[in-house]
Amino acid sequence: MRVVAVCGAAVAVLVGGGTAVGGTAVAAGGPEADLAYHGVAALSGGRMDLRFTPRNHGPAAVPDATVRLRWSEPLVEQQALPDGCAREAERVVLCRVGALAADAVGERVEMRVGLRGVPSEVLLEIDTVWNGGTVDLNRVNDRQRVLVLDSGDEYYF
Repeated sequence: MRVVAVCGAAVAVLVGGGTAVGGTAVAAGGPEADLAYHGVAALSGGRMDLRFTPRNHGPAAVPDATVRLRWSEPLVEQQALPDGCAREAERVVLCRVGALAADAVGERVEMRVGLRGVPSEVLLEIDTVWNGGTVDLNRVNDRQRVLVLDSGDEYYF
C-alpha cells in the first residue's frame, strides 16, 4: 500500500494485498482499531461552523488517519481551512487527523465553511478515507450523517 500526500492530507492508494472497504483502504489481516468522530455542526446564513474530535477506541494504534467531510451543497471557492485540511472537490474536504494511540483522543478539528447560496438545510457526511492500514470492524462510529438546519442551532454527532 502506498500513501500519497495531497496538500497535507494523506490519501491511500491500494496496491495489491489489501481490500478497499467503503472507500477506506485497509491491509488484509492488519491490526484492529476503532476510529470514531464526535462533534457539533451549526448552520446560519450559508456558513457552517464545524468542530469534531477523532478518537481511537483501539485495541491497536492508528499510525495515520484522514477523514473525509462531504456537504450536500457546494462550498464557495475560497475557504480558510485549518492546517492538515485540503479541498478535494466542490463539496469535499479531506483532513489529516494523524496518528492516534489506542484508546486515545486526537486533536480537535475546527472550521467554518461558506456554502454557495443560503441553503435551508445541509447534510454533512463524515467518514474515514485512510486509517493507516488498520482494520476497523465497527464502521458505524466513523461514518456520520448529520442533517443541519439553517437555524443557528447546534447539531451534535
